[in-house]
Amino acid sequence: LFSRIHSANQTALRMLDSVRACMKELMYLRWIKFYGKAKVWILLSPALALVLFLFIGGLGFGIAESLNYMPIIGLDDPNLDAYRSIFNDKAFYRSLLLTLHVAITPTLLAVIGALAFGLVLRQSFRGKRFFTFLFSFNLPIPHVVGAIGILFLFSQSGFFARIGHALGWVDMPSDFPILVNDPYAIGIIFEYVWKETPFIGVIVLAILQSIGEDYEAVAQTLGANRWQRFRYVLLPLVLPGVLIVSVAVMAFFFGDFVIPTILGQTYPTVLAVEAVKDYTHYDLRNHPIGVAQALIIAVLGTMLVFVYMYLNRKFIRSDK
Repeated sequence: LFSRIHSANQTALRMLDSVRACMKELMYLRWIKFYGKAKVWILLSPALALVLFLFIGGLGFGIAESLNYMPIIGLDDPNLDAYRSIFNDKAFYRSLLLTLHVAITPTLLAVIGALAFGLVLRQSFRGKRFFTFLFSFNLPIPHVVGAIGILFLFSQSGFFARIGHALGWVDMPSDFPILVNDPYAIGIIFEYVWKETPFIGVIVLAILQSIGEDYEAVAQTLGANRWQRFRYVLLPLVLPGVLIVSVAVMAFFFGDFVIPTILGQTYPTVLAVEAVKDYTHYDLRNHPIGVAQALIIAVLGTMLVFVYMYLNRKFIRSDK
């Protein structure tokens, strides 16, 4: 009996040791898994801390300044005067309409052009490589360079105006049609479309090449014509990728002030230009208005992006 009890105790001790070893192994594996996840955040923490500090700090100072809280110049009573001044000014609404125009119109035109060129360049034909190069050659060209080139070519004192005058098409170079610094932002839209159509087109072409022609072949065997194959087969497959890149492009257009400064008229101008003018004004009391306009641009741009995404997703769901 004693030997049996001793044997049972030894067996129990061995089982307990096995359980302890398993628990240690499990804890070790959990620690390795936790450390693997935490290691990434630990390594990224200095950069993330700097970015968050700069972003949150800048946003906090911006909100405080937009509320007329600038103790350094004697503004220590927070209020909404800057926002009231903006929303009570009719020029703000003219600038808002112009900003929406130069953000939405070139985005739609660039998407349409990118889809058209993508559908053409996905086909096999002689000289395809050369035409693909021509389509995408302006990708590395900065927006500022493109804007200055358009100004030199299409302004009333530019190259085409002088050529038109030399050929007798216009009496004076100043009679050339106003295509830059015009009230309809034709020059701005032209530059945006010229620059961003290849950018979106490269994405479209990559998506089309990854899709292949199997879906179209199946639709064709079911009796779908060319338009139906594009409308109900290719477009729903391409649109999600186009949506992502077009949202980024439209957000850039909405907040850009460089191109409207070069190619736009002085009044009314887009909101970003107005914000920069007020913020760089020699009178520091205009700074809150400039910062408030910048914050309004950020909020409106975010809302516009969400509306654009909602409409596109609704369109995709309706296709499905």
